[in-house]
Amino acid sequence: MTSRHRSSDPADALNSRAPRRRTVVKAAAATAVLAAPLAAALPARAAEAPVFLHGVASGDPLPDGILLWTRVTPGPEAIPGSGLGPDTEVSWTVARDKAFTSIVATGSTVATAASDHTVKADIRGLQPATDYWFRFSAGGTDSPIARTRTTPAADASVANLRFGVVSCANWEAGYFSAYRHLAARGDLDAWLHLGDYIYEYKSGEYGTRGTVVRPHAPANEILTLADYRTRHGRYKTDPDLQALHHKAPVVAIWDDHEFADNTWSGGAGNHTEGAEGAWADRQAAAKQAYFEWMPVRPAIAGTTYRRLRFGKLADLALLDLRSFRSQQASTASGAVDDPDRTLTGRAQLDWLKSGLKSSDTTWRLVGNSVMISPFAVGSLSADLLKPLAKLLGLPQEGIALNTDQWDGYTDDRRELLAHLRSNAIRNTVFLTGDIHMAWANDVPVDAGTYPLSPSAATEFVVTSVTSDNLDDIVKVPEGVVSAVASPVIRAANRHVHWVDTDRHGYGVLDITADRAQMDYYVLSDRTNSNATSSWARSYRTRSGTQKVERTYDPV
Repeated sequence: MTSRHRSSDPADALNSRAPRRRTVVKAAAATAVLAAPLAAALPARAAEAPVFLHGVASGDPLPDGILLWTRVTPGPEAIPGSGLGPDTEVSWTVARDKAFTSIVATGSTVATAASDHTVKADIRGLQPATDYWFRFSAGGTDSPIARTRTTPAADASVANLRFGVVSCANWEAGYFSAYRHLAARGDLDAWLHLGDYIYEYKSGEYGTRGTVVRPHAPANEILTLADYRTRHGRYKTDPDLQALHHKAPVVAIWDDHEFADNTWSGGAGNHTEGAEGAWADRQAAAKQAYFEWMPVRPAIAGTTYRRLRFGKLADLALLDLRSFRSQQASTASGAVDDPDRTLTGRAQLDWLKSGLKSSDTTWRLVGNSVMISPFAVGSLSADLLKPLAKLLGLPQEGIALNTDQWDGYTDDRRELLAHLRSNAIRNTVFLTGDIHMAWANDVPVDAGTYPLSPSAATEFVVTSVTSDNLDDIVKVPEGVVSAVASPVIRAANRHVHWVDTDRHGYGVLDITADRAQMDYYVLSDRTNSNATSSWARSYRTRSGTQKVERTYDPV
């Protein structure tokens, strides 16, 4: 299949519902600071030929298609967020083999400063459950070659699926070795990024055990379209992140730090209206930059909630828990139970319930940016309660829940879990990030009476790639806090089978008809660019049980 597409706007190659805000924010200060190091990184011939400094990526796989992404740098002045650089024709080629002897799709478009010289190509007409290789070209220069994979046909019997699972990557806190180790596996159908792909803080502001391992760009907190583009651009220069994007398609959702800490529909905890501009403008800038820089199809209302299917084995509902939510409750009061407050928004919750009920797959996966399982702090000592409260954004005098999670929106959770129970919907697995800890949980209908109360689903929470967890906040050796805190947390939350409060890493989710298993891997040192990876634990849920159990070997 050969396709040709030309457009003055690369977003048209993606989706007619893509964001249409095309205001170019000229950032002279950022240009002055960043142009010199970028120019130094460019080959000598960059003045004559474009280059692909930010790698290539693919995402949102379908049985017959895949979304391809790149960013071309036509010259030293065209740094991310600058609004500078000439229009540049970019072509793509998709093949069945890495040598490109069997080409199945070609096309081209024009990268412009209006889209920060990013390019997307939504390729269709491919075969299901098939590996493909692709590259981009511009001005005689080829991009790196990358592998991608389509999903199985909707009615296909699928024996096995395997996904990498990650969240929470703070650039300044360390290196993205988790991505490198996932890329080295070579056995992933796709990888899931559950939010906080970037962080918005100014340099040195967010936790790094007091040491900035490598500085952000820009150095200021990101507020404008140029800022968000620059920050995305810095992340995409990471070699480990590029390596993973070159090995498998990503399926991504956003959480708060793609915008600002503790984002809700009308603002954020880390946004001061007026002094930091209007929230509506900041939110629009963050969304535009996200869709420019990520291989994600804009879904309903320009958000990230959408659904993918992997044959008869699993479907994956991906949630947007920031665009529609009510403001977080300030205390653990009756406000968390207010039925007029929402985490999902009415339309998204109805969409999720409908999809779970109508699904005919063996497994129903939910990409979920904040923990759905109830969580009570319990009787932690003051020296542990305060750092835990800081990590979760809670009052440090002690509180029994995290109001940024589903715990702060209990009416939505009750409605969803009651729906699962009343319709006998089995094998629902929530895949979660956000809180920089690893968890394996049952999701009880009533946590107060568990285990007498039935479990409606299960949840696997992955820890952070680099972002601070409890031992980092307390600044003690890894494992010290978890040894004390984990037993106390589990005693107060009997549906929690395991929690690791201290380590950084990633998950590998393996699914068969009989079970869904999460293998948890940890890194030796987030501040070491050559950090090693080791298997820590594995938990699974057997088909039909709605409960988690430990297993003693990774898949």
